[in-house]
Amino acid sequence: MSAPESPCHDEVCVTCSDEAVRVRVVRLLGDGLAMVDGGGGEEEVSVALVEARLGDVLLVHAKEAIAVITDACREEGP
Repeated sequence: MSAPESPCHDEVCVTCSDEAVRVRVVRLLGDGLAMVDGGGGEEEVSVALVEARLGDVLLVHAKEAIAVITDACREEGP
């Protein structure tokens, strides 16, 4: 019996190749969406899983905010 084919190839794992990035909320759009800026221009992301406010720094993975970075956790952000 052979081992199942791995989703990882070329030293990249499909599951964990992405990383979360810090962004700042520049506009809340409603319907669980916000415009954010991580230093490379504005981008629309989902904030449905967090309680985001204008100016908050968020941790975003795959266009989904997964955490609000508090003042105690900030080192340097966008």
